[in-house]
Amino acid sequence: MTVIHGWGRYPRVDAEVLRPTGAPQAAALVVASGAASGAASGAGSLIARGLGRSYGDSALAPRVLESTHLDRYADFDAATGLLRCDAGVSLLDMLHTFVPRGWFLPVTPGTSHVTLGGAIASDVHGKNHHVDGSFSRHVSSVELLLGNGEVVSASRTERPDLFEATCGGMGLTGVLLGATLALKPIRSSEIVQTTLKLPNLQAVVEAFEAHAASTYSVAWIDCLATGAGLGRSILTLGEHAARGPLQTRAKAALPVPFDLPAALLNRATVGAFNALYHGRVRQARQTRQLPFEPFFYPLDALAGWNRLYGRAGFLQYQFVLPRVDGTRGLERIVRRIAASGRGSFLAVLKAFGPGNDHPISFPQAGYTLALDFKAEPAVFRLLDELDPLVLEHGGRLYLAKDARMSEATFKQSYPRWQEFEAVRARYHAVGRFASLQSKRLGLQ
Repeated sequence: MTVIHGWGRYPRVDAEVLRPTGAPQAAALVVASGAASGAASGAGSLIARGLGRSYGDSALAPRVLESTHLDRYADFDAATGLLRCDAGVSLLDMLHTFVPRGWFLPVTPGTSHVTLGGAIASDVHGKNHHVDGSFSRHVSSVELLLGNGEVVSASRTERPDLFEATCGGMGLTGVLLGATLALKPIRSSEIVQTTLKLPNLQAVVEAFEAHAASTYSVAWIDCLATGAGLGRSILTLGEHAARGPLQTRAKAALPVPFDLPAALLNRATVGAFNALYHGRVRQARQTRQLPFEPFFYPLDALAGWNRLYGRAGFLQYQFVLPRVDGTRGLERIVRRIAASGRGSFLAVLKAFGPGNDHPISFPQAGYTLALDFKAEPAVFRLLDELDPLVLEHGGRLYLAKDARMSEATFKQSYPRWQEFEAVRARYHAVGRFASLQSKRLGLQ
């Protein structure tokens, strides 16, 4: 048995870790797992796991099947950018392989240490959702290992119900073995970045709307600021440079060698950091050109940054609110966080475009805010207070970041969960694929 956890390091579980080296072995392990313990009771279930970058317990279970050895490239069309490869290939490897050839990921989350399978299962989004949607929009087909050992293909025209449930389905429809993805052509690996310093939350929302045509946009907000400065922000816009080098940087990440004492994270230290971070931007607007890595993946430069929150770990709380009345909802939630004194170093606001047809995919048109809090009883109580505010404003929480949402909150905010369960039942997933999260949320 091995102790495993998500990136938030909470919770932790003793798990049997299965490491197949290919699809046939993965199929044999799935079938044997169900047969040995009785799939009808769910005791023989497992969940696929990639690089462990989902924050909570969506890829945790007493039995997990690692996909990282399923990491081969199958085919690439240099004329169209269509890439077919195994689900265990990491986004980092794709970048190193294809950026020098003039291709980039169509959508990327805030870390490159994610597998293709994890990106699809979480239906990850990036700084360009308002323009390009979530990751699944650029996936044309998936290869999936079902609970009965059968390997099938699914797309928008072939088994569309299975395709839609798999994209954003948190690994609960089967084991992703591979996929076909459309990469994005670029002329330079550099980004033209524009930074705007904004006085409050209302100003940053207005700036998002004013710069809706920008390909990439993201804002850091100070969630401890109050009064007229509530939600003071730094909005960052980005475009791929029209010309420049096509290269990746092989710079080693700076390690965090030990767990920091959790007591160092308090209102005073977070407040001081936020004041310095906001104050470091001297001009109201500035533009520069930089490599893509610090623009998309600033935290990848710090290996093991999750240790900064102490050994108990941390919770990431990410929610989305619809655009209608979204500003008022954001202000209420940020005001409640500021009043609690339990601020976050990382408070990231992004604009979302329209959602998609996938039954439990997270995005919907509006604004999403992600925050990190060290794991402690007072934080759990705070988040329990925030959940009703999110629901009141028609929002929901992101499953890939969640470690504590209640079944009632999930089922109210993801009203198509029963449709999702019906697809799982049709394709032999019930009793075979389950995580700590799916059981907590009342899924079969």
